Amino acid sequence: MDQPDQFFTQQVQRLHQLQVYARWLFVSFLWLTVAPVCLWNIRTEISLWQQYFTWVAVRYGLLYHPWATLGLAFCVGMTAAVLVWQSRNILLGQPQSEKQRLEKQVYRIRQQGASHPLWRWIVSKEDS
Repeated sequence: MDQPDQFFTQQVQRLHQLQVYARWLFVSFLWLTVAPVCLWNIRTEISLWQQYFTWVAVRYGLLYHPWATLGLAFCVGMTAAVLVWQSRNILLGQPQSEKQRLEKQVYRIRQQGASHPLWRWIVSKEDS
């Protein structure tokens, strides 16, 4: 009776680990694609900031480039959100609602079987 519970717990942990990797992969993707475009868009302001740095110059530089500001804010916001989410899980543990959601998702993956896209990462051969 302990073996299936142990396998199920390992599968839930694998799904959580996969979500952690996916979130950091998304944040990395943002910093490698969105952030360079935004920084390129404000390159003239950055050169001015290097010569005459004031917070007013930063404010006006970002104000006159709203898309670049939005893109950089999105990158910073997503990074902060993932950091807070992962820190909460490490320091306080996962909330019960999140554990239940992960367990339901593992049940669905097991029910669908090998045709599920996450099957090979969640249910390994030694678990079957």
